[in-house]
Amino acid sequence: QVQLVESGGGLVQSGESLRLSCAASGFSLDDYAIGWFRQAPGKVRETVSCTSYGDGTTYLEDSVKGRFTIFRDSAKNTVFLQLNNVSPEDTGVYYCAARSGGVCWVSMSLYDYWGQGTRVTVSS
Repeated sequence: QVQLVESGGGLVQSGESLRLSCAASGFSLDDYAIGWFRQAPGKVRETVSCTSYGDGTTYLEDSVKGRFTIFRDSAKNTVFLQLNNVSPEDTGVYYCAARSGGVCWVSMSLYDYWGQGTRVTVSS
């Protein structure tokens, strides 16, 4: 069964850090691009970051550049999103998704598999 499971969310204060995990089962994340998306309360889902497989190209949305890092651990079949110096604007449900072909795309419609999401709440 193909599955993506996010974890690592929680309640943190502004300026703190946390690491989100996206673990795959039933398939290998190799040959897949992985994206992270978030949906803040009352807002549409947006693309936060993605990483290509192969050349390792990454994308970070402007508001998270310098604070978030995306990286993969192939041995663990997991992609991580490191969130540093978070702010209340980072609050939301974070989803990961996998796109076959390995190339990172911002468009959410191009992703094949989605996780159920993990909630991040940042207090001021």
